[in-house]
Amino acid sequence: MTSCHTVAERAPELIDQLTRVWERSVRATHTFLSEAEIAEIKPFVPQALAGVETLVTAEKDDAPVGFMGVEGGRLEMLFLDPEARGQGLGRQLLEHGIERLGVSELTVNEQNPQAVGFYEHLGFSAYRRTETDEEGRPYPLLYMHL
Repeated sequence: MTSCHTVAERAPELIDQLTRVWERSVRATHTFLSEAEIAEIKPFVPQALAGVETLVTAEKDDAPVGFMGVEGGRLEMLFLDPEARGQGLGRQLLEHGIERLGVSELTVNEQNPQAVGFYEHLGFSAYRRTETDEEGRPYPLLYMHL
């Protein structure tokens, strides 16, 4: 059984578990990133998880298998463990975000076509594109809204 819930207390153990979910997800979906780049980004993940306004987890058998972070109506992050993909969890998380947290905007790596297609399927469309990511790396971003 899978459930989604908003995290009230962000215990270090949970942050560690979600960071591991992030890493497995990124390795499976962000194939354009090198090992060095993943290692460079990873230290910032716990701080992002701890600092995002609303953190929602998807759990299966009492263990987190996915999460999303929402701030001011923007989806800031959505990651699923590769083994949890294709089971409707991403849709469940995003619909929760849209219906209960007012999500209407997001940014996605253009080089992650599965994510782009997922967001388009759920009603988002691109309104802006950049040649680089926020850190100036050569990874185009798509800014999308409902």
